[in-house]
Amino acid sequence: MVDYINLDYKPSSNDLIAMYYVQISSECRDLQHASEEIAKESSIGTWTEISTLSPEIAKRLKPSTFYIDPENNIIKIAYPKELFEANNLPQILSAIAGNIFGMKVLKNLRLLDISFPKDIVNAYKGPKFGIEGIRELVNVKDRPLLGTIVKPKVGLTEVEHSLVCGEAWNGGLDIVKDDENLTSMTFNKFEKRITETLKIRDKSEKITEERKFYMPNITAPLSVMKKRADFVIAKGGEYVMVDIVTIGFSALQELRDYLDDKDIIIHAHRAMHAAFTRSKKHGMTMLALAKLMRLLGMDQLHTGTVVGKMEGGKIEVLETNKVITQQKIIGNNLTLLNQDWGNIKPVLPVASGGLSPLHIPELIEILGKDIVFQFGGGCHGHPQGTEAGARAIRQAVDAVLQGFELKEYAERNIELANAITKWGKK
Repeated sequence: MVDYINLDYKPSSNDLIAMYYVQISSECRDLQHASEEIAKESSIGTWTEISTLSPEIAKRLKPSTFYIDPENNIIKIAYPKELFEANNLPQILSAIAGNIFGMKVLKNLRLLDISFPKDIVNAYKGPKFGIEGIRELVNVKDRPLLGTIVKPKVGLTEVEHSLVCGEAWNGGLDIVKDDENLTSMTFNKFEKRITETLKIRDKSEKITEERKFYMPNITAPLSVMKKRADFVIAKGGEYVMVDIVTIGFSALQELRDYLDDKDIIIHAHRAMHAAFTRSKKHGMTMLALAKLMRLLGMDQLHTGTVVGKMEGGKIEVLETNKVITQQKIIGNNLTLLNQDWGNIKPVLPVASGGLSPLHIPELIEILGKDIVFQFGGGCHGHPQGTEAGARAIRQAVDAVLQGFELKEYAERNIELANAITKWGKK
């Protein structure tokens, strides 16, 4: 019988390590029993002894559960790298996040984190631009990047959409992006929207003497995404956006490879992630998903706001930002594993969801300046409209960076004053 538990095992640099939160069911004896079943099912074992599993295979390929914490229901399993096809992320996930989620011995299972060995890290390109490359392109060095999402999400024609973008850019925002469910609609065709919006972008750059950027949503079947990306590039676009969960890991990997020789930034929207990340007992963490996105080469990624309308606590968001921005991660026993990213560039975090100019002091204090802040209703919902909303956002950032309270700065900035009147505490 193969023993999948070895609490004396010291993981090597060649191991992939997975950390899980485990809740056992009534069909399971204890956490050790569950650990055995998880390690077995995710690697070389099955429900019964089999004659085809030789001692040589077992010795070479069996994983080892080396950490069991009954108090917090956490286990860590080290898998030999030979169990995985290094540049095949779907295969890796089919092992460590596959059948194990359906086993009867488990009531709940959550993949908390993954640590990739050097050989697997080196099999991926990672982001082409990363934080430094994005800042160089947008020519913004000392403040957060500021953006908006065109609202309403759907319903505007191509020309109406482009005019909203122009107002946001003229008001001082750097970026305008599509929302997650705007692709090519009967009332707003992709090609015409890109053409009209990039024309307005060029006009706004002349008016403001600043670089301006549009992130069109190219989400579609892979063959269509490639064509849409090519169209954006041909029209002078410098960003594309994809819905990372709904298009799937293999499509992301192939799209990143396809765009490798093209100067285009990939913005990653996480729509649908909460279907499996929100539960604290089952699924996987946003942190684990974020690490996968860094490996696959997303340049920017939505990670949470702490404040605003979206779920995600301070520790969770900060740890997620940490694993996509730092080159070496030192783990802890409960939420983080060690990770050396080698030459993989960092990803620029994005905070979006229910934000207004009044959130900016807290956002900068908590999340820092190497980030994109995006405002939907908090821009377009301004009493004087989109351009005034954009001005209020830029004014709020200027106030914080210059050391002013928002109310003090608003005394000579009417757009910020009106934002405070609308969204301030009653």
